[in-house]
Amino acid sequence: MQIDWQRAINDILAKKLSCPRCGSFTDDVFVGYLRTPEASEWAPLCEGCTKRENCDARKFVLLCENCSTEVRLRGRRVDEDGFMHSLLEECRRNLEETLDYLADFWREDLDIDPEEMEKRLEEVDPDLFEEENNWRRYLEEQYLKIHAWFRERHTPLPNPGWRSEYVEDIVALGYPTALGD
Repeated sequence: MQIDWQRAINDILAKKLSCPRCGSFTDDVFVGYLRTPEASEWAPLCEGCTKRENCDARKFVLLCENCSTEVRLRGRRVDEDGFMHSLLEECRRNLEETLDYLADFWREDLDIDPEEMEKRLEEVDPDLFEEENNWRRYLEEQYLKIHAWFRERHTPLPNPGWRSEYVEDIVALGYPTALGD
């Protein structure tokens, strides 16, 4: 009898999640938010961030039960499907925040003259715009990967109309998007 070891390993690890803190494989993890700078190492969406060292922003993390207890994560237990649903929602939330920032919120962060209020961010602070736009592109790439995960498993996407609404909003601001046209 011939054993297909690759298939056997894949079957064993199917539906398993890996804790990014300790590396253990488990059937379920805890997802939640932490603000500590080291939490960026356990946050799937923080991989594309350039300010990980001193970041005090809320970070969406997943950890095994032992690690979540050690770092005092107040999260909820989810399996692979629950994690992917949570990750999709977090990615959408971040994309909506970048959309809001590009549309208006940047004006609150910058001390600009009243006559510049009608200008776009890229006209007022090109470096800040590039940083925010790169972050948005990274999030869009992650969204497409998460979306592909749902498609590969023939799993219905929650709130499927969200993507078209986001595309309409970002295109209305005059920006291209990887999520469609």
